[in-house]
Amino acid sequence: MRLPAPIPPAPVQRPGAFFFSSPLLLLGFLPILLLLSACRPLPPADLVLHNGREPETIDPHLLTGQADGRIGSALFEGLTRFDPVTSLAIPGLAERWQISPDGRTYTFTIRSNAAWSTGTPITSADVVWSWQRAIDPRTAADYASQYFYVVNGEAICTGTERDLTRLGVSAPDPRTVVVQLVNPTPFFLELLASRVFAVVPRTAIEQHGDHWIRSTPLPCSGPYTLESWRVNDRIRLRRNPHYWDASNVRSTTIDVLAGDSAHTALNLYLSGDVDFVIDKDMFPTELADALSRRPDFHRYDYLGSYFIRLNCTRKPLDDPRVREAFARVVQRDRIVSRITRMGERPITHLVPAGTGGYQPPIGLEPDVDRARQLLADAGFPGGRGFPVLEYSFNAETKLHENIAVEFQQTLRDTLGVRIELRPLEWKSYLNNMSKLDYDLMRSSWIGDYNDPNTFLDLFLSSGGNNRTGWKDPDYDRLLNEANSTLEPTRRFDLLRAAETRLLRQGIPIIPLYSYVGFYALDTNRVSGVHGNLLDEHPFWSMAREPRPARR
Repeated sequence: MRLPAPIPPAPVQRPGAFFFSSPLLLLGFLPILLLLSACRPLPPADLVLHNGREPETIDPHLLTGQADGRIGSALFEGLTRFDPVTSLAIPGLAERWQISPDGRTYTFTIRSNAAWSTGTPITSADVVWSWQRAIDPRTAADYASQYFYVVNGEAICTGTERDLTRLGVSAPDPRTVVVQLVNPTPFFLELLASRVFAVVPRTAIEQHGDHWIRSTPLPCSGPYTLESWRVNDRIRLRRNPHYWDASNVRSTTIDVLAGDSAHTALNLYLSGDVDFVIDKDMFPTELADALSRRPDFHRYDYLGSYFIRLNCTRKPLDDPRVREAFARVVQRDRIVSRITRMGERPITHLVPAGTGGYQPPIGLEPDVDRARQLLADAGFPGGRGFPVLEYSFNAETKLHENIAVEFQQTLRDTLGVRIELRPLEWKSYLNNMSKLDYDLMRSSWIGDYNDPNTFLDLFLSSGGNNRTGWKDPDYDRLLNEANSTLEPTRRFDLLRAAETRLLRQGIPIIPLYSYVGFYALDTNRVSGVHGNLLDEHPFWSMAREPRPARR
């Protein structure tokens, strides 16, 4: 299939020096705007990336989206960071660490040259305060469950322990951080590279509260600072001169573009206005076959799953027979062959095969006769009397809508069940999911580290990312027992038992397929980008290569 000629994209505006979240704020800055209008535009950035949708937040403790996380990681760093090639943990703000023989105590040494972008030293007390902020229930961090491996992390998150200082992290001196774990956790260093463990500026947060991310100058602990943010256009990042590894941050300025249109993103890339399109959703699915044959479009395996959430608190989805009936009729092969078309693998399990050496169990396979009987047993023979439900999805790409239409037709044709489609913009989508304001909802999860736990702990009863209303003490027990088990075979057996319970008894989700990564980049033009299992592409490693001199 031949690619169409690029559609003229919307004019690309140069970033300004301020961003605005409300008309009142805009009016407050009007005099400054008038002054800036006479200024020359900023020079072009060293590198221009298309990152997908507009970030909901760049607070690393609150963000949940992958696009948000890429920017959060550029601005704020933790004790470790991800290697751009292997996606394994490498030293970040900590230059080294020691692990006790029993695997339960980690002692980190902060770098002597670790500093905020303001030049103030970063100390171990900053780490302790940041962790306490992330785990504080008042912060409402969806990823707070990642602290459950730390002593008293779960108790604080769930409110049974109110003293934040009881969290198992301490600062015996300005450069030493000591962490106490509940059990040995082999993936703990990778866990620390995730955004919710990033070090954030206490003074700015205490002074500005929820608006701290807008403070100027914004103190950053990562390789970049926030120079400007034009909403629904771009964020400009500038290399942090006080970053401990500033000499190896390869691009001085990076423009991170935002937008919901896959066609616009592709056209910006084809016209040369964008160097790198990161988000796999930013490609028109109808062009998947043609794009995949181009040498500058790269496909790779990574740890991600696409699934449907079911709100287990709403009737009739509170009946597991109804949830199983829906799971038994979904047509995964049709979805990946006719809609996604990028080599995704249909799955009946949650954890992608091979994650950390783990092989997941088989979930509920298609069985239309069984599904019809289950629905009849639940009181809806042939779908009669079944209420009309809503299927919610974020509407920035056609892909989610096409999958929604396919699922809608499948339920109607096989079970006589009618659902209505509810497209949402990204922030409403996340908000409705968090509030359980939905019946069925398209969902996905990208692994934060290469271990099955990064998927399975989503559905702990107290997990902030559960968002299905499903709670099962036996599932919690199996996961907790697995995480206290050192012997790998026994541990994986327990995790398989937990996942089996999730997929076959609880059924708060319907898995559809596991992801493949896909990005657009000319490796002769941009270097430092590598496909990896966690789909991690840190900005500090990227640079545009000099153009060959004309003869």
